[in-house]
Amino acid sequence: MPYAEIISIGDELLIGQVINTNAAWIGQQLSDAGITVRQHTVISDNEKQILETLRKAAPSAALIVITGGLGPTRDDITKAALCKYFDTKLVLHEASLENIMHLYQVRGYPMSKLNREQAEIPESCTAFRNLHGTAPGMWFEKAGVIYVSLPGVPFEMKPILTDHVLPRLRERFGGHAIIHKTVLTQGVGESFIAEKIRDWEDRLPAHIKLAYLPQPGIVRLRLSGYGSDKGALHAEMQEQLKRLRTLLSDLVFGYDEDTLEDVTGRMLLKLGKTLVTAESCTGGYLSHRITAVPGSSAYYRGSIIAYSNEVKINILGVNADLIEAHGAVSEQVVSNMALNVRKLLNADFALAVSGIAGPAGGSEQKPVGTTWIALASEKEVVAEVFHLGEDRGRNIHKAALSALNILRKALLKELPPM
Repeated sequence: MPYAEIISIGDELLIGQVINTNAAWIGQQLSDAGITVRQHTVISDNEKQILETLRKAAPSAALIVITGGLGPTRDDITKAALCKYFDTKLVLHEASLENIMHLYQVRGYPMSKLNREQAEIPESCTAFRNLHGTAPGMWFEKAGVIYVSLPGVPFEMKPILTDHVLPRLRERFGGHAIIHKTVLTQGVGESFIAEKIRDWEDRLPAHIKLAYLPQPGIVRLRLSGYGSDKGALHAEMQEQLKRLRTLLSDLVFGYDEDTLEDVTGRMLLKLGKTLVTAESCTGGYLSHRITAVPGSSAYYRGSIIAYSNEVKINILGVNADLIEAHGAVSEQVVSNMALNVRKLLNADFALAVSGIAGPAGGSEQKPVGTTWIALASEKEVVAEVFHLGEDRGRNIHKAALSALNILRKALLKELPPM
């Protein structure tokens, strides 16, 4: 199994001015090609550090991918460092020069000496044309290790990797397969899931590994399989996923890039049903998630953001006596919100949310994070209380996910058995 290291160069990455999305994307592409990434390293635009990092990476890696530091300004020193590392010199690459001249002609900009120097590359490398910029990609080989140097600008880097580098890597490292599949759950924490699937996890073969990836409101379970026969590995992974899904039942809402708003939207479309919302503590965030899905207008009719009690009473029609007796954050009030918004906006289902997002407003009886969510349908109104924590942003986020999950589980009962 070939191992790779990704080296990202740039002071802007270290100080947090730019988020290093390149390493994540490259790691995913290499994994799909059957190459395991063992390490990501971020370093400054410093020649000594570049050389030291390359020397340290070489003994354990079959592939080293470098991004950044290929621009025309003085702080871009990667090419000079690579010349030292490979004991070579810069030479003019005519094909790169033609490409740069063409780009500047098309854009109507004059070319400077610095732009022309972009066509100078280390003599020992193989250059890859950059259709979207001036810095070519470069391929080196030394002592059995492949080195690939790519521009740091993502829209320049990605086509070079996909069009030129990956085909060569697949040819060189063919015969290895890596398959990742992510199972998405909502409603419980990772410790609960770990206990529930312990026996299954203990029986996983050595070449299939499980990782727990919790985030606010969701726990992702990534299953990673490694082998030489991609077809056989895929079949084995599917069998393991089937067993996992059986154990977790309706805790699983989707796979890989699915979202709760996507999943519930598809279910509503399949059933031909419509949805509305009434929001207090989430302040429209639930509606935002729902309407972020293209085509959501086919099933989502709208929302009433009833943040204040006055709006709850005067617009949404909540009984003032219920608020007086039980408080705005209560089963009675949130159920009334769901019932009323369903009638007002004429929908099949209505979700309502009322809670104490924080950081202030909590009490001993109702601490910060206390959130009531109700779902109204033609058949019934169901309400559930959640204790989401003390962070305002996470509480709003988790409340919206919890609401969508309540809807999803209700829709599952409406769908015909698979």
